[in-house]
Amino acid sequence: MALHMIRQRRDFLAANQGRRIPTAGFVLLVRSRNDDDPAMRAGFTVTKKIGGAVVRTRLKRRLRALAREYLPQHGHAGADHVLIGRDAGLTRDYA
Repeated sequence: MALHMIRQRRDFLAANQGRRIPTAGFVLLVRSRNDDDPAMRAGFTVTKKIGGAVVRTRLKRRLRALAREYLPQHGHAGADHVLIGRDAGLTRDYA
């Protein structure tokens, strides 16, 4: 199943009302959209507290790679998944 990207702020804010799953490297927010579209959507965000633009982009790339690899098998159809990068996400082993 293809992974669609979340681009609009209102979708990120809506995902914040869903389930929150914290890990050491990121926080995963999952919220069912309750519409007839079975597509999974993913969004990525990293705050400026983590670092400059280069550091934030590197972390977002890692999060995108994780989402492409794991969400098609383990994600929820018809739901929005937002990954919020944490500082430890840069130094943790990818595996």
